[in-house]
Amino acid sequence: MRNKRLQHSVLFLLATCMMVACADGQKKQSGGPVGGEKPKVRLAAVNKRAVDQVRDYTCTVEAEVKNNIAPQTPGRISRIFVEVGDHVVKGQKLVQMDASSLRQLELQIANQKTDFERIEKLYKIGGASKAEYDNAKMSLDINETSYANLKENTTLLSPITGIVTARNYDNGDLYAGSPVLTIQQIRPVKLLINVSEQYFSRVQKGDRAVIRLDALPGKEYDAKVTLVYPTINAATHTFPVELSLPNVDEAVRPGMFARATLNFGTEQHVVVPDQAIVKQPGSGERFVYTYNNDGTVSYMKVELGQRLDDSYELLSGVSDGARIVVAGQSKLVDGAEVQVVE
Repeated sequence: MRNKRLQHSVLFLLATCMMVACADGQKKQSGGPVGGEKPKVRLAAVNKRAVDQVRDYTCTVEAEVKNNIAPQTPGRISRIFVEVGDHVVKGQKLVQMDASSLRQLELQIANQKTDFERIEKLYKIGGASKAEYDNAKMSLDINETSYANLKENTTLLSPITGIVTARNYDNGDLYAGSPVLTIQQIRPVKLLINVSEQYFSRVQKGDRAVIRLDALPGKEYDAKVTLVYPTINAATHTFPVELSLPNVDEAVRPGMFARATLNFGTEQHVVVPDQAIVKQPGSGERFVYTYNNDGTVSYMKVELGQRLDDSYELLSGVSDGARIVVAGQSKLVDGAEVQVVE
């Protein structure tokens, strides 16, 4: 009997200790004071203010126009008159293809003209029928059209003013499909960016953009919006916007990596000090602690906007005029009672 009473007493004491330990642990987890001391925090009041809606976009510089120079049919390349890097003007002679077919057709047309003139004279005096006249004229017209087309594909001219960016053949090579030359217009150049759909109604032709390039550090270039695509990509919820950069000095070249900055005006948003932002461990979420009138703090998830020097723009999560914790967050949990210090 005595042993049983002793066992019951021991079990009761163990149960009591466990209950006390659990209560103490819950008190610690809930942010309650340990030994009567509340966590000390420092607060800051935050308010809405006008924030410039500046957004940066990455893109690649493209030529305004890109032309591949090539004849319509295979043939021998007699001579190429330009090299990669050469500047060319519109209408400049670039490539001379073998002209033997052109000369043969030229002689054939000369004979046809003589025959046509003879038939035309006979037709006027009734010595040739209307059908003979029409057939001779049609045959001559067809060959003259073929001659003009062959001439265009024998002497290749530049359709634009630009720079030679590729040469794929040498003199004497047989043209076999790939372009003989590539000409690109680089004054101006263009850039294509994808803008979030929320700004669709705020982008207009003529809007200014600032361009920075990794290849040209320390320099900024002005560009303008020249084209706003009328549809939204359903997968990315963005729409393409084309920018034009004058590139008067031709320092900016196609293929360069660029950053374009657009300003969409201002919006009223709460701005908080960066030390108030706490990152949720194991996730990309951010939150702040807001101070309540009853002396407690609340955990508030926030959506960050732009970084503004030593502050952050908040898109959501904190109301105008709120007081937030800027020091002492490490000891806090949601609902904890705190002691405010200056």
